[in-house]
Amino acid sequence: MAMLTQVTGPAHTRILSVGAARGDLDVPNDDLVGPIESSDEWIRQRTGIVQRRRASSAVGAVDLAVAAGEEAIVRSGLDRTEIDGVIISTISNVAVTPSMASLAAYRLGLAPAAAFDISAACAGYTYGVGQADALVRSGICKNVLVIGAEKLSDVVDPTDRSISFLLGDGAGAVIVGPSDHPGIGPTQWGSDGEKWDAIRMTATFEEYRNNPTEVAWPTLRQDGQTVFRWAVWQMAKVAKETLAASGVEVSDLAAFIPHQANMRIIDEFAKQLKLPDSVVIARDIETQGNTSAASIPLAMHALLEAHPELSGGLALQIGFGAGLVYGAQIVELP
Repeated sequence: MAMLTQVTGPAHTRILSVGAARGDLDVPNDDLVGPIESSDEWIRQRTGIVQRRRASSAVGAVDLAVAAGEEAIVRSGLDRTEIDGVIISTISNVAVTPSMASLAAYRLGLAPAAAFDISAACAGYTYGVGQADALVRSGICKNVLVIGAEKLSDVVDPTDRSISFLLGDGAGAVIVGPSDHPGIGPTQWGSDGEKWDAIRMTATFEEYRNNPTEVAWPTLRQDGQTVFRWAVWQMAKVAKETLAASGVEVSDLAAFIPHQANMRIIDEFAKQLKLPDSVVIARDIETQGNTSAASIPLAMHALLEAHPELSGGLALQIGFGAGLVYGAQIVELP
């Protein structure tokens, strides 16, 4: 009987580069407060957001993905033929099929790279990094482009007080490739479907199709207190488990890059983890808003632009959101 051939790859991986694309419109709080009968002060106190970036009608999520991916490719110094995998995490694809990744790969000149989308909401980027790490170390791929891309303004109800004022548009991209030392620690991930409807759409597309006069276009909603308590208490535990699995102490970290969900959640994380002052905390939400799967790579990009000395240091990144799902890794900053 013939023996199957199997491949193996390098022992270690790391993030080689990072790219970003932000919505072309600055949307301050004052532009949104009327329909939700609120104020700039209320939004700042509850979320830490001063403004969010959103994309104009002519700019799609895939356009943001391509722009972020292009920067990551150029910064990596790789030839495009060396990138043979593309993973996009998004909840913003305007078509159920085909994937956003296949179109982005083509537009980026990466075809015939393997390309697929994943739907893990705000944890999607960390899911993508975990998969890319495994694909490279298994030998299935040489280098993988991972993109989180969202145009959440397409699923916003301006009158909604639960989540609409949080959301922004953008894309962040990294390239995961081989390394001579560990640059991505073990991925800690999971789900809690008991809270499946804590962040949800107002209706299914089937309900909208069957009753368009009675059911409005589906938009996002959340149960804020449920999500806040889960994120603060359960995700702090996951963050600690990620540190332990990687053999890293908080004092070893150069940066903390959580999903940019809410400034209060980020602040509570810092307290729970007892982060020393030496750890730089990403707070991109103040001017970008919550961009779901794009938020961590966007925050990484902004952090490295402001603090280039962090390059080569270790960062704890953790994503969490609708599902409810979560994922985290310790990574070496590119």
